[in-house]
Amino acid sequence: MRRRQMLEFAVLGLLHEAPMHGYELRRRLNGSLGAFRALSFGTLYPALRRLLDQGWIVEDTARPGPAGRRPRITYALTDAGRSRFAEVAQDSDPSSWEDEGFDVRVAFFARTEQTVRLRILQGRRARLEERLAAMREHGRRGDERADTWTAALQRHGEETIEREMRWLDELVAAEQRAPAPRPGSLADPNHPAFNPGPVTGRPTTPSKENPS
Repeated sequence: MRRRQMLEFAVLGLLHEAPMHGYELRRRLNGSLGAFRALSFGTLYPALRRLLDQGWIVEDTARPGPAGRRPRITYALTDAGRSRFAEVAQDSDPSSWEDEGFDVRVAFFARTEQTVRLRILQGRRARLEERLAAMREHGRRGDERADTWTAALQRHGEETIEREMRWLDELVAAEQRAPAPRPGSLADPNHPAFNPGPVTGRPTTPSKENPS
């Protein structure tokens, strides 16, 4: 259920930019949001149908499709959809900073209030701190039995979490220094969000599946 809600939130967020057809939505979701890297049309189109049924998006078939094919359906956001997106964007429950939800929320921080952004960033850091402490404790208990490769994997996991924590510290500090900006104020190219470092550079391989 939570993953379904995240997908609907992400679609509404993307449609804030401009109307899109299903193939473009899937390409953007696969390429930009790690949580949906393996998203199929069999998952996307039912989500679009739910959004249509709620009145949060509408279909537009006015644009012609390729020669000899039926018009391509384009999806656009409604006023109700904008309101729904804004409502979800202000939520900051623990799922907002867990692995699956965090990347999706950060992707739409430009449309999120500063206080909510801070809560999510701080919640994520606290979660990682807990995870790092548990990982180190597990490593100490297994030091005598660990071979070279297991120890290397342990160090890699700890260093990955530490890098993300440093990145989060930079983002939190930048938000705290900002003079009560309006939502969408991450326009400064020197803001740490535009230079997230290796922890956010998760490679993706967009699918070449034909949507027709």
